[in-house]
Order: sequence, then C-alpha cells, then structure tokens
Amino acid sequence: MADLTAEEEDIVVRPMPVGSPGRKSSGWYGILALIVTEASLFVYLLFSYYYTWLWTDGHFLPSRRPDISLSAPDTVILILSSVAVWWGERGIRKRSRWRPPVGIGIAAVLGIVFLVIQAFEWRGKPFRPATDTYASFYFTITGFHMAHVVLGVLILIALFVWSLLGYFDEKRYAPVTIGSIYWHFVDVVWLFIFFTFYVTPYLG
Repeated sequence: MADLTAEEEDIVVRPMPVGSPGRKSSGWYGILALIVTEASLFVYLLFSYYYTWLWTDGHFLPSRRPDISLSAPDTVILILSSVAVWWGERGIRKRSRWRPPVGIGIAAVLGIVFLVIQAFEWRGKPFRPATDTYASFYFTITGFHMAHVVLGVLILIALFVWSLLGYFDEKRYAPVTIGSIYWHFVDVVWLFIFFTFYVTPYLG
C-alpha cells in the first residue's frame, strides 16, 4: 500500500458494506408479503371469535371477567419495546454508534420479558385449550402471537449483534428498518388481541 494515496488506502481498508441502501433491498418486499399474510391469519382468527360471540350472544364467554393484572403491564412492555426499536433505528440515521445496539437490545430484553409474563398468564388460567370454545380461541390466538414474538426476538438479537459489529451506517440500514417493521406489526397485533380478550368482556 506504499504506492497508494491516502484516499485510495482508505478505500482499500474500509470494510465491505452490508445490505442494499434504502428501499432497494429485496427484504422490503418480503416483509410486506409476510405482514399481509400474517395479518390475514389474525384477521380470520379474530373474525371467528367475534362471529362466535355474536352467534351465541356472548354466552360462550367465561363467567368471570378476565384479570388484567398481568396482561396490562405486558401491553405496556410491548409498547415500550417498539419505542426502543424506533429510538435505536433513529440513532443509525444520526450516525450514532451506540444508540442502535442499545435500543435494539432493550427491545429484545423487553420482548423476552413479555414472553415470560405471558407464560405466567397462561399458567394461571383456570381452563386449558380443550376446555371449551372460548379456551380454544384464547390459546390459539395468543399462542400464534407468542410464536411471532419469539421470531421477532430472534430477529432483534441478530440485529443487535450486527449493530455491535458495525454492519450498518446512515445509508445502509435496511435490515434494521425491516426488522423494526415486523416488530411494530407484532405489537399492533397484540393491541387487537388485548382489546378482544381483556377489554371487550368489560364492555358487555
């Protein structure tokens, strides 16, 4: 490298960029297709729940109203995780070296906390999946959502590691945006699930 200029030497030693800049990444189309298909799944499941409720005039619901002592804090935790992801992603655009891994890492930890609390929520239920129609709806819908949260946490962990390794910069951070879109989608789905199972019974 003795014969190279300082500018040429910087180009030679600079690490190769990771991913496509902006929305040129094929992952954009993949995540949009995934969200459309998975959103359709939850729409069908929730539609079946509300259809059954309407058809039975709500008589398939448990006699006791749901306890929100665990689900309400769990909802707040998931919302905070979305804020953390957004904050970390914004850090990349501002050329911050530490904000992306911190924000994404916090979101991953909060996602794990959500899963742990949800497991306790399941364990405390007085019914099991095969108890009745309501129980089948509850465990099926929340179970599908938990599976999506697990996948989202794995994605966040991968993004956390890549952020620590310096794979992203202010021009090439499409994987972070794509992963954050999926995580926000998971959070929005939970809001509908929370409203369905924990709020509507109190509305009569």
